[in-house]
Amino acid sequence: MDQLIQNSDIRALFYVSLTLLVLIGVYVGVASLLRRYGKNPRYLLPAGTVRKVAWPLILILFSLLIRLPALRTLVGLEDYAATFRKSSNLIFIFGFTWALIKLLNVVKYILIAKYDKDEADNLKARKVYTQFTILERIVIFLLVLLGMGAALMSFESIREIGVSIFASAGVAGIIIGFSAQKLIATVIAGVQIALSQPIRIDDVVIIEGEWGRVEEITLTYVIIRIWDKRCLVLPTTYFIEKPFENWTRSTTDLLGTVFLYTDYNVPFQALRDELQRIVTESEQWNGEVANIQVTDSRANYVEVRATVSADNSGKAWELRVLVREKLIAFLQKNYPESISHTRLMLKNMGEDLKAGE
Repeated sequence: MDQLIQNSDIRALFYVSLTLLVLIGVYVGVASLLRRYGKNPRYLLPAGTVRKVAWPLILILFSLLIRLPALRTLVGLEDYAATFRKSSNLIFIFGFTWALIKLLNVVKYILIAKYDKDEADNLKARKVYTQFTILERIVIFLLVLLGMGAALMSFESIREIGVSIFASAGVAGIIIGFSAQKLIATVIAGVQIALSQPIRIDDVVIIEGEWGRVEEITLTYVIIRIWDKRCLVLPTTYFIEKPFENWTRSTTDLLGTVFLYTDYNVPFQALRDELQRIVTESEQWNGEVANIQVTDSRANYVEVRATVSADNSGKAWELRVLVREKLIAFLQKNYPESISHTRLMLKNMGEDLKAGE
């Protein structure tokens, strides 16, 4: 009898050792393959792929190891077969879900690696970043939800409770729908933003009278970084329901305008020549538009609009500030009488004074 037990233990140890070696070989092989593809410039796998999927892969292999009957025999826990199988299922589900999330991160990195958000004309890059950032969160949410569902359904008692819950799902669904309609609308608005893209990451927008950039887009809210470093947090439904300005919706190129209010005797051609000199010496101007136009005239002033162009909103803002300052200084120095002022006409003043005496 002792000999049979000893042979059984040796056989179990052999099977466990063999399985362990096979699993280690699989892990080393997969890791080596990923590292080699990461170093080969012909492939797009990032260098950190092994580090990202290492622990999920270890969990998956460990779940397969503890499922072996030989392991239970070796540790003397043959009576706990159900516990081992249940633990193996849960660890496998957790590891597989984790691995899918990490692989999703790798795929996102591969797809957006060739787009650079720091370029001057980064419209395509911002579009891709926005789509994949929001869709990645949606997919991760669904993966976690499915993983939790698979884990819970592996328990018989929960599965029986689930059947009774599904029987009353109609009433429960109506109640949940009414109570969570705002949350559902917000999530749907987030998905709509990802698909239709009224805004993108790093877009320049004017919202609630504030100038800022889109810093982050989630399923439920959007963060706008205001020019003075404040953060404006808005629900995603805001961008579906309310109007706002997007300065970089179709292109990063912008036209900047500067308004001057001058007297009627202002020399327009001199202003045009001065504007051309200012923008030619400026690094912010893209060489496309520089023009002076008279856009309005009132009783006591003339509205003059200077229009200039730049490659992006930041340069456009700096160019507008520069043009405004230089044109005002030009009028102050060369044509001070052209600055807007109020005229007062005194008629027959001398006669009125004599009559008063």
